Amino acid sequence: MSEEKRQDSGPVSFGLFQREQRSLFGEILDWMLTPLLLLWPLSLALTWFVAQGIASKPFDRALEFNLQALTQFVVSNDGRVTFNLTPQARDLLRADDSDLVYYQVLDPRGDLISGESDFPLPRDNETPEPGRVLLRDDIVRGDEVRVAYTWLSRNNSMQRLVLMQVAETKGKRSTLATEIIKGVMVPQFVILPLAVLLVWLALVRGIRPLNELEQRIRARKPDDLSPIEESFIPQEVAPLVSSINDLLTRLKTSLTTQKRFLADAAHQLKTPLAGLRMQAELAQRETDPAEIRGSLQQIARASSRATHTVNQLLALARAETTGRTLPSGTVDMARLVTDVVRDSVPRAMEYGIDLGYEGPEQVPKECLIEGNPTLLEEMVRNLVDNAINYAGRGGVVTARMLVDRFSGVMILQVEDDGPGIPENEREFVLQPFYRALGTNVDGSGLGLAIVHEIAQQHGATVHMDDAQPGRPKPGLRASVRFAPRKTAPQE
Repeated sequence: MSEEKRQDSGPVSFGLFQREQRSLFGEILDWMLTPLLLLWPLSLALTWFVAQGIASKPFDRALEFNLQALTQFVVSNDGRVTFNLTPQARDLLRADDSDLVYYQVLDPRGDLISGESDFPLPRDNETPEPGRVLLRDDIVRGDEVRVAYTWLSRNNSMQRLVLMQVAETKGKRSTLATEIIKGVMVPQFVILPLAVLLVWLALVRGIRPLNELEQRIRARKPDDLSPIEESFIPQEVAPLVSSINDLLTRLKTSLTTQKRFLADAAHQLKTPLAGLRMQAELAQRETDPAEIRGSLQQIARASSRATHTVNQLLALARAETTGRTLPSGTVDMARLVTDVVRDSVPRAMEYGIDLGYEGPEQVPKECLIEGNPTLLEEMVRNLVDNAINYAGRGGVVTARMLVDRFSGVMILQVEDDGPGIPENEREFVLQPFYRALGTNVDGSGLGLAIVHEIAQQHGATVHMDDAQPGRPKPGLRASVRFAPRKTAPQE
């Protein structure tokens, strides 16, 4: 087989193993009707057995009555037993045209006194009880019969017992049982299809709310992400609708974040891109190498600012939308902070800033936090970068870790000796693109917003105060307080 043919046969063979879509209506209907259809033959069989018992009872009583009537014709004289059956009584036994009646009378020695000689005898292990009428099923001359029999004692002699048996074929019994079965089965043949129809109608009515829900969802506009109304939904479907509403809420939040990201990116990149275009046009018109070099330097600075803005926008979007879904682990904040400070030393030296770290090299085991290392590193890096930007040339920036191993509380502090942030603006600088008034530092207004968002993702709080109260340049101390780590109770 060629390679082309093998490629063509792939989807076809895969389709053979695809699972067909199941029908909830069909499954419920099957599970309701299958027991009904299985129980119906069982019901007929039970009815047949019950009808047999009902049909036998009146004929058994009549057979017992005939046996007791015939015992009156058994006479014992001088130890000799005779059966004096009158012609009228004999005709009475033969009066039934639908069934045959057999009888037999045996003397105490087992000799036949009257009746059929080929009449079967009772079981050998059966103990004779004079005067008690017993019943059994047997076969006489190839016909199934019902036998009533008893032992007779004459002259109060228990040792001398006469066996008398009367049998009747089962024609009338079978006829009556058949009539009973017909009387029961005919209504069932009418009731069963009616029951199936009622079950089908009940299912149609029961699933109608699902159809209405499907129509309401299908009729929605593509941009309609409002929650589905739950007041008219069955209780069994409420968890599904609640999950869908939760998904719609998260989807709406995600789309809103994406739209805001696109709007913010367009807004923030518009200025640097316009500057890049203007500098490029100036460089094209200039002939002086010094002026061209200056324009190129401006282009490099503008592109650097644009790159920084894009990176911060991406960091903010990652913190807002995927912070809770990124993998988490145990994080040593002291080690993470020292790594960020070490990486930021070249940039601090470029600006002539004294960058340092105060605190332990690693936090105690009981103070480790659960979080996402990537986002936490982004948070610390933005705090340090923000402090370096505002400290100014020759300034001092200190990153500090405060750890209380008894309470498990950790506080990250990054302070600088820059102009600081007025107290009435500290709440607003945690919002995206807000910048404190009177600052001449290049920035996008996203650094502290990223810090605030990541801190919230990890259950921490952000607080800002003056690093050097009362001085002309009070500086800023940004503190991130982490809640104590929850530990599992020891058994």
